[in-house]
Amino acid sequence: MNLQQTVRSFGMDDQSWLGSEHGARATESCTLDTSTFTPATHYPAGYFKSGVPLGQITATKKFGPYDDTAVDGRQTLVGHLFAAVGAPTDNTIDVAAAILTHGKVRVSRLPVPAAVDAAGRADVAGSIRYLDN
Repeated sequence: MNLQQTVRSFGMDDQSWLGSEHGARATESCTLDTSTFTPATHYPAGYFKSGVPLGQITATKKFGPYDDTAVDGRQTLVGHLFAAVGAPTDNTIDVAAAILTHGKVRVSRLPVPAAVDAAGRADVAGSIRYLDN
């Protein structure tokens, strides 16, 4: 994990996917396993967009993109990346981030690709409420 202090500007963070303020002040810290993300798909502009659905990798306890077909733990949705985070150019470097684990999420405002299927919704039922409008 890179703990060196740096300053990078990558534009405004779009958190319009948040359905309410509830949960926004109670995010949890997490570590993103950059090697589980695909650059052209998940961070083409050089940063991970807020709202990306995340699953926890069982072996390392780090987080990667939720994928219902994965077999490493990411097949279970845990929450959403709370705020945009710069992606390293080296995919072996992990990144510190914050995860929203309860609250409301506007599905139509999630970044692409950020599909949350029925299985993912069931994983977080009672913690995250999805608004389909």
